[in-house]
Amino acid sequence: MSFNPLEHRGIPLDRQIRSWRELNVEPIDPDHCDPYTRCRVITMNGIEVEAIMFSHQLARHTKDPEVKRQLARTRYVEAQQQKAVNWLLPGVSSVLETTIAYEQVAVDLTAWVARMEPDPYLKQAYQFGVLEDFDHLYRYANLYEMIEHRKAEAIVDGLTEVMPGRPTRLHHRNPVDNVRDPYDRTRTDPLSKLHALTILSAEQQTMNFYMNTGPTYMEPIARQLYQEIGLIEEEHVTHYESLVDPGETWWEQLVNHEYNECYLYYSFMEQESDPKVKALWELHLNMELEHLHIACDLMRRHDNRDPAEVLAPELPNVLTFEPNKGYLRELLATQIDLTTLGAGYVREAHERFEEMQAQIHGGEAPPSDRVMDQHQEVFGRQYRLETEGEHPVAALPENQ
Repeated sequence: MSFNPLEHRGIPLDRQIRSWRELNVEPIDPDHCDPYTRCRVITMNGIEVEAIMFSHQLARHTKDPEVKRQLARTRYVEAQQQKAVNWLLPGVSSVLETTIAYEQVAVDLTAWVARMEPDPYLKQAYQFGVLEDFDHLYRYANLYEMIEHRKAEAIVDGLTEVMPGRPTRLHHRNPVDNVRDPYDRTRTDPLSKLHALTILSAEQQTMNFYMNTGPTYMEPIARQLYQEIGLIEEEHVTHYESLVDPGETWWEQLVNHEYNECYLYYSFMEQESDPKVKALWELHLNMELEHLHIACDLMRRHDNRDPAEVLAPELPNVLTFEPNKGYLRELLATQIDLTTLGAGYVREAHERFEEMQAQIHGGEAPPSDRVMDQHQEVFGRQYRLETEGEHPVAALPENQ
């Protein structure tokens, strides 16, 4: 059934503030929940964080005190939404367990978006990034077994394979080669705008998570691995944010943010298996419908444009968390050796790439390689979860 958010008002803003009791949500059970419920929670936390930070930036770039007040009213509710969503994560899960779930999000969310993206250039950007997140999942899974003596299959539940992607040491590129060409806001499919904002928000939240949690470990190899992958997540944020047309006005960006929140809450409500979490998605959708209308009113007033000019007439097919094993194996077989040059992709290790590799590694093995060596010393093997057969790249060395 089609759903047009512009045709629904939702809950009036003055009725959206919740008490502490209402915000005190019951966390999901990490041992019995659907892994994709946890993925949806992590995704929506990133979406809400981006909404809050964007609203703050807009408030800092407007002189109109009434606009500042309107943004503050909506933003406070967004902050309550972020707390309710993020507090669904259970305190009994370790940081590393949550990290593995973050990478499962990055893999299956980005793979699904790549499959559905109508623009070939944008599709390639997602295909390129997902093979790097796939390798991060593999490195963290080996760290997890090494320092917590548990296996990542208990977290990903066989829905996502755990095996080498593009080797992490090769993700370090000259910063200028992380900047992609933007879509054209006047011509691109509205779905492409939603995809770009979704993946940008998710990668940004992963970057923030690693920046803040990495130094909480005592084990040197854990601290070093978070530092290395945290730098790569910064590269990924640059990669994805550069896809967004910088010509979009503040008001256009605002309505895109609110429309995307409606799209994702609606999508997750439609597929959620946990009744309590599903109820939260439905509640937040009805809040976001009103936020969207407020943003649309601001756009009409300050941009002198009808938001219908830039928004899809109805929500696209629901964004779905599902296994992408065959798709990822195809990408591994055909794109594992890509790197970037300017705004495009090449298979050669060009001069800028080699210079950056020499600078960042300094002739030493990076943490992402050393964690595998240490794991090999302890267990005599790597940790992998290959549910669909052997790795599609037969020539990939065992220690990669």
